Amino acid sequence: MKTRSVLIIFCLAVSFTLCAPHVRADEWNQATKMTFSSSIEVPGRVLPAGTYFFTLLNDDPDRNVIQIWNGHRTELLATILSVPDYRLEAKGRTVVKFEERPSSKPEALEAWFYPGDNYGHEFVYPETKARELAKRVGRPVLSMRDDLSSNITKPARSAKEPSVMALKHAQIEAVNPNGQEVSMANAAQTSPQGMKH
Repeated sequence: MKTRSVLIIFCLAVSFTLCAPHVRADEWNQATKMTFSSSIEVPGRVLPAGTYFFTLLNDDPDRNVIQIWNGHRTELLATILSVPDYRLEAKGRTVVKFEERPSSKPEALEAWFYPGDNYGHEFVYPETKARELAKRVGRPVLSMRDDLSSNITKPARSAKEPSVMALKHAQIEAVNPNGQEVSMANAAQTSPQGMKH
């Protein structure tokens, strides 16, 4: 399993290197243009193969709300809650991590790291999907209540909008492979390296 994850990350790194003109970034909101050759799953929806912009919500003081836009940045597709994720070595390029998956399902996005940053963004999935992912990957996955998932696809231009406030006030837990809720601290302790990245 670990080998597959490393291979996926390596392949993505190679594709980002080869497609360097397609990846652009903006320091303030971490705007990053990414092209995916196959469908990917993010909290609340599946995105078909294509080009997307990932950004931080501009006026969010906590910097933990990510927005996904179409390739022209004219249509908002998802507003997603995240928690800080840490890696020991910052890379000079965009890094995205995916959860393991059966070959018949789209890869589920686990985390996104902006170029040069040690801290990235780990995605929080609705509880039902988090349970499915945790069972599949054999480790805890961050979760929030299922009823909050409708806020992911609502239009949101500000951190003050009700849909964003509902996400930001969500209680975040983790679901282990047995389907039990565990605290985020316990999830970090039971991940393969103690702390994930």
